[in-house]
Amino acid sequence: MASGGARTVCRAARLAMMPGAALARPLTSRVASLAAGPTAATKTTATATTRWISTVGARQAADTTSFDDFVAEVEKNQAAAAAATATAKKAAASAAEEGEQQPPRWSYTPAAMKAPVSMQRPKDPKRSIWHTNEDPEVLDQFYARFLGTHGPRLLPDELKWLAVTHKSFDQGRRGFNDRLAYLGRQAIILEVAKNIVSGSQAPAPAPDAYGRQPFEHPSLAALENFAEHQPADVISREKMCKLGMELGLLKVMRWKPRLPENLSGSGVEVVLSGAIHAIVGAVQLQCGAEVASRVIQEKILKRLNN
Repeated sequence: MASGGARTVCRAARLAMMPGAALARPLTSRVASLAAGPTAATKTTATATTRWISTVGARQAADTTSFDDFVAEVEKNQAAAAAATATAKKAAASAAEEGEQQPPRWSYTPAAMKAPVSMQRPKDPKRSIWHTNEDPEVLDQFYARFLGTHGPRLLPDELKWLAVTHKSFDQGRRGFNDRLAYLGRQAIILEVAKNIVSGSQAPAPAPDAYGRQPFEHPSLAALENFAEHQPADVISREKMCKLGMELGLLKVMRWKPRLPENLSGSGVEVVLSGAIHAIVGAVQLQCGAEVASRVIQEKILKRLNN
């Protein structure tokens, strides 16, 4: 850190270099200076002032030039983007005129989602071979068996394929039915719970040895039915899988078992029960809760009870 004397000297030097430093001298000294003509200090000050003014002007000119270049670059980019958009619209219009259509999303995997080299190295190459259905007519036949004659028309094609697609198929790159299955499972549990509550009343409890009387209310009487039955007992995984097998769901299910020679060990029960849940979720999402409720009661629960 500079001392007090050094700071004073520096301050005096800065004042001497300022253009108004000559005005700080006594009047007689200034008059004598004017009579004698410009001194070296005055010339130095004037030169420094001129240099500073020229530097500021050049900097402002450079800033203006750079901003103009920036605006020109932006306008150029906007023109290029507009030209690209116009070209894309023309290409789309020409493709539509020629009748060229993009294949549906369920039928292919985009090239950008495929790695150039497969990282899978199965111990047994035969286990990597598993054929799935790709025929829409076969899928519509399954929906007709499951939902009735008008079943294939309840859902759009994309949703019909998504409901029967497990995440093991094509590494999940064509979508999978997990979220639909969650929605459908909750809807099925709700319908089963309503059936349990509206069923026959539970038997009256045995008389208490001490004469105590439990609290009773008509709105709470049906809750005792849950002590006898639970929704999980009615729609267990085994029952749902058996229903799927009877309907031919395995023939249209898109999945990749870990062990093709051992479907039970590959989790076929989880896959088929999840697909039935997903179909119900798709119906509820597409057609509403009322239609989904009728599908659950008439197409699932009646078959499970028989």
